[in-house]
Order: sequence, then structure tokens, then C-alpha cells
Amino acid sequence: MFIRNAEINDLPYIVEIYNATIASRMVTADTVPVNTKDKEKWFWAHTGNRPIWIIEDDLQLSKIGWVSFSDFYGRPAYSGTAEISIFLDEKCRGKGYGKAILYECIKEAPSLQIKNLLGFIFAHNYASLSIFKSLGFETWGHLPDVANMDDKEFSLIIMGKKII
Repeated sequence: MFIRNAEINDLPYIVEIYNATIASRMVTADTVPVNTKDKEKWFWAHTGNRPIWIIEDDLQLSKIGWVSFSDFYGRPAYSGTAEISIFLDEKCRGKGYGKAILYECIKEAPSLQIKNLLGFIFAHNYASLSIFKSLGFETWGHLPDVANMDDKEFSLIIMGKKII
């Protein structure tokens, strides 16, 4: 696996992978596809110790997915805490990439001045919850029925891990 910082020319790929997850109602609370213009401000906000990474398979030289580290709550006192989001190409899911990528993120977190990593995961996304739990994340929060999609309510689990 090869990890590199995303460049602006990766944004169409990032949006494509993101949009592919919307219909499942498993990964994101967006309910309609976004476009690259919608995501430009978000992309440029990920600098320094809050990067977006592109994950590539170094054997096949193909993209697997992407990761973003985002500020938690946007207040200075929370600067050591970051939310992590992992999005995989559909053909790469269920092959162990998610766990391997999360492991690399944990390992690199201190170099990004991250003391606490958070994952915001829908309660019905058992695969993602299992991956996070397997790497030592614990349930730090449960927000019942906070998302409404297709006239159904969904709960959100906040998984957390102290890194330093």
C-alpha cells in the first residue's frame, strides 16, 4: 500500500468514490451526489496536519480509496482531536484494506499532532464498527436517531481512540 497526499487533480476521484457510497445509506449522511465544485472548499481546508490521503495499491498501481483527517468541532482546545474518514473504491471493500489503512492512520497520527482519533459511524454499519473495534477504538458516544434518510432514522456511533 502506498499513501500520498491528495492533489487537486485527485478531487474528481475523491468525489466519485464518495458519491458511490451515498445510495447505500451506510457511510455518509449526504443523500444526493455532490460534485467537485461542492467539495473544493472542503479540499482546500485539508492542509498541514489535517490532510487528505490517496491510498494506492503499490503492486497494481491503482487507487484503493482515500482518507481525510478533519478538525473536531473547530475550536482550538480540540486541536489534538481529529475525525478520520475512510472511503474505499467499491471493488476494494471487504479485502482487508480498511483495517490496514486505519492501522496506518493510527501509526501516523502523532506526526499530525493528533492525540485522539474519532470515527463517526452509523450504528448499522457493522463492518466499519468491527474494523475500528479491532484496532482498539471504543464507543465514546451514541447519538440515537440523529440522521433522517428516506424517512428512516439512523443512529450515529462515535468511536474514539487515545493515540498519545
